[in-house]
Amino acid sequence: MCHKIVESTSVRRTSKSVEVNDFRRTWKSIVRGIGRWLARLFVGIWLTSAFGVKIFAPPRFRIVGSHTQTSPSRPVFMKSSLRTIATVLAVALVPVLAHAETKSPNFLIVMADDCTYNDLPMYGGENAKTPNLERLAKEGMTFDRAFLAEAICQPCRAELYSGLYPMRNGCNWNHSASRRDIESMPQHLARVGYRVGLAGKVHVSPESAFPFERVDGCDKNCVRNPTQEMQLDSIGEFMSREDGQPFCLVVALVEPHVPWVMGDASAYPPRKLKLPPNIGDTPETRSAFGRYLAEITYMDDQFGQIMNELEEVGESGDTIVLFTSEQGSQFPGNKWTNYNTGVHTALIAKWPGMIVPGTRTDALVQYADVLPTLMDLAGAEYQPETFDGASFAHVLRHEKDAHREYAYGTHNNIPEGPSYPIRSITDGRYHYIRNLQNENLYIEKHLMGVKGNGELNNKYWQTWVFQCFEQPELLRLIQRYQLRPKEELYDLANDPYEMTNLINDEGLAGVREELGRELERWMESQGDPGAEQDTNESLRAAKRGEHRFGVGTEG
Repeated sequence: MCHKIVESTSVRRTSKSVEVNDFRRTWKSIVRGIGRWLARLFVGIWLTSAFGVKIFAPPRFRIVGSHTQTSPSRPVFMKSSLRTIATVLAVALVPVLAHAETKSPNFLIVMADDCTYNDLPMYGGENAKTPNLERLAKEGMTFDRAFLAEAICQPCRAELYSGLYPMRNGCNWNHSASRRDIESMPQHLARVGYRVGLAGKVHVSPESAFPFERVDGCDKNCVRNPTQEMQLDSIGEFMSREDGQPFCLVVALVEPHVPWVMGDASAYPPRKLKLPPNIGDTPETRSAFGRYLAEITYMDDQFGQIMNELEEVGESGDTIVLFTSEQGSQFPGNKWTNYNTGVHTALIAKWPGMIVPGTRTDALVQYADVLPTLMDLAGAEYQPETFDGASFAHVLRHEKDAHREYAYGTHNNIPEGPSYPIRSITDGRYHYIRNLQNENLYIEKHLMGVKGNGELNNKYWQTWVFQCFEQPELLRLIQRYQLRPKEELYDLANDPYEMTNLINDEGLAGVREELGRELERWMESQGDPGAEQDTNESLRAAKRGEHRFGVGTEG
């Protein structure tokens, strides 16, 4: 049974709450305006008295008997006193008042959970209804080439929050742990005056490496049935807290992660859906895909509520908003793979007054770049070697339309199934994948297996197997998923679903060799041993905080 989209929390707010928020927003605007005016006033007084710049030059008069005469000069001590007072006021007050104009921006990052990027309309999706995200794209910048290193929940979040690739931050598997000695968003941004919070799904550890302020209001459990209704009070309080600090808030939603039970699935009649070419066409698959799309719309409604709350607390004009879809959905070839529909993520940025509305960029970016970008925008100084990623603030400012040369990918299948290590690289156009143990059969237990009542599993997979004799295209998709060549090469511009492997195309031999060499260089730089990392021994060691491999690790 599906649960209907709940009425927007912002709509149900009391008139008193709305009046308070309107007053707060108006008062902030008045204070900032007064601050700008006073800053200019004191600068003018200082220039006038200290340097003789006649910004304020009214005539001076004195009375002599019954005649009025202009005074040739003021006493020296009065000019000296005025100069002293003006200088003190300018030095003491102008930096404080000018802070209203140079205040560091707030950051709001909203994450979906297991949402394939090109199922969204702004990336060519032909089914999902997402009016709030489409509005964001019209008001901001859409990144057409954004990637993450590992298409699994915990590793990609650890990369996003730390600015470090999985090998270096230590989280190279799901349900594992990062290194205890790394630092992440809360520590780095706190040094430049930010308070950093996280609402919703956490799924990173240890807490000492990710000491977010925990903010209530969103469900933390991605497999709860049904998902708890979002409450915006704590989120609004965090964003509007009058402590003089800018904020960075991550709102990590749990849709459209399985089970697909939220939203209105009746809005997506199975027969009317257009399935992507990497998903087999059976009645059970169409039904599942419709439920997944309903969760995307449910997530979009939650995003809209959050944006309304940002507006109501009066911080929308001072906040840079980032939306990302995380990794791909729980369909074959998306999540738990290095295919484009797994590691390619949606990324949309809104920066009022800076980003030109409705723009798109081909700049190649990766999750590891996000934290350095926030540091740059916050005016923080840091050593480049602190992060694996680099700031793309120049892209947001429209100074450049290019960023990194390559984006990198990794996959360790344990504990989601038997060992099947994968590494990959893309230059934005071509995508090279290396299956390190392709002699093995690829198995993903959540997608292909059943546990308990199976509500978290994908029962449509069995229909693929059952009908593959009558539908040869199903057999081809099963083989594509489980029987992979040692190397794969795809043209993302013409084949975003990667249905045609170009690895043996002699015309692309140079591309294959270049990407292969760069992948090997990256693995070596990260201390990545390859297949030996995708073992139970390495996973258990990581959970104990005794990572076997990586830069600076004795292996």
